Amino acid sequence: MQLLHNDKLLRQYDVALGFNPRDHKQQEGDGRTPEGAYVINRQNPNSRFHLSIGISYPNAVDVARARAMGVHPGGDIFIHGTPAPWIGMPDWTWGCIAVSNTEMDEVYSMVQLGTKIFIYA
Repeated sequence: MQLLHNDKLLRQYDVALGFNPRDHKQQEGDGRTPEGAYVINRQNPNSRFHLSIGISYPNAVDVARARAMGVHPGGDIFIHGTPAPWIGMPDWTWGCIAVSNTEMDEVYSMVQLGTKIFIYA
């Protein structure tokens, strides 16, 4: 994951993804992370995953795609920290994006509501 400001790279982080990290999230429970353009739409300082910032998934396109497939798109996708039981475990986040707790402290302090986020595999 990269944090940019005015197209300048500020920081770069390794991430953990869901148990099925290939391709765009299609439906609730598929373990995929959404891909595309979203915004940071909420912050949770009391997250059970240290700190977390919410991603605006699903958007209107995601909802329409899921409806056409007859499924629920899911939701509650966050960038968050890593609780102790999950440290070192691959692909555990069920579709979210996880970084270390120290890194999440930094991300949480730098990213504001309304910040654009582009997710690409």
